[in-house]
Parts: sequence; structure tokens; C-alpha cells
Amino acid sequence: MPVAGLGTRLLPATKSQPKEMLPVGRKPVVQYVFEELTAAGVTRILFVTGAGKTSLENHFDANEELVQLLRENGKEDLLDTLAFERAPVQYFYTRQRQALGLGHAVLAARAFVGDEPFVVALGDSIIGLNRQSDIVRRMREAIVERGAAAVVALEHVRREDVRYYGIASPRDGASDGVIELADLVEKPSSADTPSTLAIAARYVLSPAIFAALERTPAGVGGEIQLTDAIRRLMREGGRVYGMVLGPDERRFDIGNFDAYFRAFVEFALADPKHGPALRTFVEGLVQPPR
Repeated sequence: MPVAGLGTRLLPATKSQPKEMLPVGRKPVVQYVFEELTAAGVTRILFVTGAGKTSLENHFDANEELVQLLRENGKEDLLDTLAFERAPVQYFYTRQRQALGLGHAVLAARAFVGDEPFVVALGDSIIGLNRQSDIVRRMREAIVERGAAAVVALEHVRREDVRYYGIASPRDGASDGVIELADLVEKPSSADTPSTLAIAARYVLSPAIFAALERTPAGVGGEIQLTDAIRRLMREGGRVYGMVLGPDERRFDIGNFDAYFRAFVEFALADPKHGPALRTFVEGLVQPPR
């Protein structure tokens, strides 16, 4: 899980805390990603961190003092909120010592991964409202069944927004919701885009990606782009597939304040305890009584 980004588009909120630790509803962003992965059967997670990410590491530590304090003060009902601490997961951490892009962050995981396919889940993107998505499980199955070099999650975006994303160029035909890709195009114009299917923050990659990353030159901003390395795999004969997110698997990209505010409001309104009262409050704000 790459979590080394500086989150500059969310300053000053991210000056002293990682953007992945910003709350969305009741939980920090990264906890939703963690719960999605563990629900898909992932039991070993490597966080590729950077400077200022200590609070993220602390969040996943077991805090026995806090548990004892809650028990002593009769607040056992709050213990359920810490259930994620008891997940059967091994945690690992490594530093991305230079901000050289997503591809560089993935390359930092080489010793951890070894010779097995692995998941890359961006730590600032939630898929589905309240863990409704099992896209990672389906992608893991697809890479094995199809002997693929990579499987990427895809989402439909507006044509005018394709310039912000890596966009898939599908081959003809699809089966079982899986599309073979002919190419990936980084941030095309709306006039030249091969589709409106954008890469959606989840990848399952074969270990062949590491050799491709080592041979991938730095691109825009001096960064090593993961998309470029996947394209190299395709040019060298590797098969790459896309899996389109379903209607209940919308991506919430916590990358700027507009997206963050919208995500927080939607998750808060969906809260079974506080959502109904919040909805009434918000409706009163936007439609004040006459």
C-alpha cells in the first residue's frame, strides 16, 4: 500500500498528518483500504511510507492501554471500533526515501513480494461505500486464471476528465466483466482518448513488473510511472486485463478538498446511527424553512 505522498493539495490539513489518516465518516481513509484488503483475504500488508507517516503506523498498532482504559470506564461498547487491531494480518513498513513516483514506490516492495503476484492498493482511495467492493478478490482470481502480467481496476469517467487519468485502450470483446487491454494512455485529451475507462487505484501485478520498472525511464516530473512499466510488459508480450468497477464500487479519491468533502458527506449520511439526523440538518441548511 503506497502511502508516501505529501498530500500537498490538502494543505494545511496534511501539514502534520498524512492525508491517508484524514477521517471519512468514522474512520481514517487508510482503514477503509485496509478493511477492503483483509475482506479479500490479504494477510500480509506492506506500507510504503515516507516522512511524517508515524501516525499511520501507530493506528495499526494494538493499544492495550486504551483497551484497558475503556474497560475500566465502562465503555466496552467502544471496543468494537478497535476490532481492526485484532485482524489476522502481518504488518510491514518500508520507506520510499525519494519522491520518485508510484512506480518507484512499487519497486521498493520488491524484497517483500518475492516471486508471487501481489496487490497494489493506493492508500488515499476508497472503493465502494462501506466496504461494498470485492474488486481485489476478483482481480486476484483473474490474474491466476488468465496467466496475466497484470490486472487493473477501471472506472468510467466523464470524457472531459480523461486528461487527469491513465486511460485504458481495450481490445475487442470482454468476458465475465474482464477486458483485455491493448494499451494504456497516460492523460490523453478528450479528442484523442481511446475510451473513458480510467485506472482506479487498484492493481494486481506479477513480479515481472519489477524488471519492467527497472528499465522504465523517469517521465513527467522526474517520476517513474507504474503505467509506463505496465505498458512495457504489454509490449514485451505480457497480457494485461482490466476489470470495471460495478455500480456499487465507486471510487472515492481523497486527493483534493472537493473530493474529500464530498466523500465525507456521503459516508456520514450513510452512517446508520448519525446519518438520519445529519441528513435533516443538511437539508435545513440547503433548503431553509420559509
